[in-house]
Amino acid sequence: MSLTRIEAFGAPAVPDGVSVVGIQAGVGQLTAYHAEPAGESRGTVLIVPGFTGSKEDFREFLPRLSALGWDVWAYSQRGQGDSVGPPGLENYTLELFAADVLEVAAIIGHGDPVHLLGHSFGGIVAPEAAIARPGGFLSLTVLCSGPHGWPGRHSDTSETLAQGGSIGLWNRDNPHTLGLADDSLTPEEAFLRLRAARTSNENLVSGAEILRTHVDRSAEITATGLPVLIAHGEHDDAWPVEWQQAMAGRIGADYQVIAAGAHSPQLEASGATAVVLDQFWAQHPPLARNS
Repeated sequence: MSLTRIEAFGAPAVPDGVSVVGIQAGVGQLTAYHAEPAGESRGTVLIVPGFTGSKEDFREFLPRLSALGWDVWAYSQRGQGDSVGPPGLENYTLELFAADVLEVAAIIGHGDPVHLLGHSFGGIVAPEAAIARPGGFLSLTVLCSGPHGWPGRHSDTSETLAQGGSIGLWNRDNPHTLGLADDSLTPEEAFLRLRAARTSNENLVSGAEILRTHVDRSAEITATGLPVLIAHGEHDDAWPVEWQQAMAGRIGADYQVIAAGAHSPQLEASGATAVVLDQFWAQHPPLARNS
């Protein structure tokens, strides 16, 4: 079997209707949240999380989408949280991250195309997968992710990782938790610290380098022929919003600004984000691409 039920990772409660699944991929076990659709499925959705993130960034959001009829999955990329983290920087290239997307999409879609969403760093990985195999997808959504990197981006992160690893990055950004036991923290803080400790240093080192050096793939995304949505929170500060809007123009993509959202609108403006995604995916149903 390519899919198996597994135990939840860390303290946060898994919402009702969401299962924790191990996906047996070529790299090893990748972990996912899965929310089955309410009623008849309107299509399958695969969500790829961002830098320093994991599937848990979407655990409260999945039920919103499944309630609308979507069969929705969010998985932790290689080296994130409790997904397999092979040693060696050579195992964390953009091509390998994208290859995982292709493999996971084929498994959860049972060979049929799925809607693909990449958030932040995942918004760099997801287009690479779509470019490599457009036929595997019904649509591409790039959420809070820009067209290219820039020199010096995350250079301080790379320096911190070199000195203290992934947990050192957590300690730098959360000094108030130093030396405290888990029961002295909120459950969310305790989980996030655990995730940081379990996240592969190589994942973060390579991810930071990719975020610095990735190049604009707008032309190649356009050439896939896939419907594309570029969306971000109105207060997103990870990439200049004008870059994201300009990328949408070059691709000829749908472009949406999510009111009250920032860099993680699925958390900050979950209702508005669900509406934007639902409306976009509804325009590109599975039967329309297979007819």
